Amino acid sequence: MKRAVSISIGSSKRNKAVEVTLLGEKVSIERIGTDGDMEAAALKYQELDGKVDAFGVGGADLGALADGKWYPFYSVQPMVRFVKQTPLVDGGGLKNTLENKAPAFLDNKIGDYINARGRKVMVAVGVDRWGLSKSFVEAGYETVFGDLMFGLDIPIAIHKISTLKTVAALLMPVAGRLPFEMLYPTGEKQEKRTPKWGKYYAWATVIAGDCHYIKRCMPDDLNGKVIVTNTTTPEDVEIFRKAGVKYLVTTTPVLDGRSFGTNMMEAALVAASGKGRPLTWPELSEMLDKLGFEPQLQELN
Repeated sequence: MKRAVSISIGSSKRNKAVEVTLLGEKVSIERIGTDGDMEAAALKYQELDGKVDAFGVGGADLGALADGKWYPFYSVQPMVRFVKQTPLVDGGGLKNTLENKAPAFLDNKIGDYINARGRKVMVAVGVDRWGLSKSFVEAGYETVFGDLMFGLDIPIAIHKISTLKTVAALLMPVAGRLPFEMLYPTGEKQEKRTPKWGKYYAWATVIAGDCHYIKRCMPDDLNGKVIVTNTTTPEDVEIFRKAGVKYLVTTTPVLDGRSFGTNMMEAALVAASGKGRPLTWPELSEMLDKLGFEPQLQELN
């Protein structure tokens, strides 16, 4: 059996292991959280390097790819310094292949509902999910990108992807050198919620992006909203249900009651492929088509 492991600086409360069969290949997929401790994550990578078929980088990104330009997160690099043999992915491949299908999936499944309420999307951090952001723009949505609000706590909404591209070019070389925990909730911070930016949650029909960003700032009332995100535990689903969310769409499949992060699922595909290296976007797209992977829709209310 192949083995894919996501080592995450996120909360260990979200740990999970399941076995799946991908294109006839049995794969054990496991998420191991280190509660915000990057050095503990580095040592876990060192312990398992060469002993598993693929690693996912969880709770952090190695960098962000915006409009074809790569911006590294320098504070994350030491976490993977011991990885010498096992292929390593942070989910960027799936963010630019599988996630691009989300707007078309929404139109196919609940297009009438969305059109009746207005084709308006708030993407929590667009630079983090450039493929998803671009695909919403191409699908004719009005957009708010919350990169300055959710990422840097600056109360300015970005309305155009061209502006987002400019902001990324100006700020990402600086932001990429900040400690990662300043940009993204890690460890126990993932369990805390401080409602903010409520008028943008209220304005949007669809709220999209990383689950931790969405949850951290969400108001108590999200009645009738559509959430498009990636990693959800049963507890996350219940939080959204209680807030009145109408539909939850996860861009990665729900396995044994939860959806895993893009990094975990990309690592699983790398393991199943047997190629011993990260997969190219065309290779990922081909595997996704063969597997019939598409976003999954849950009606919560």
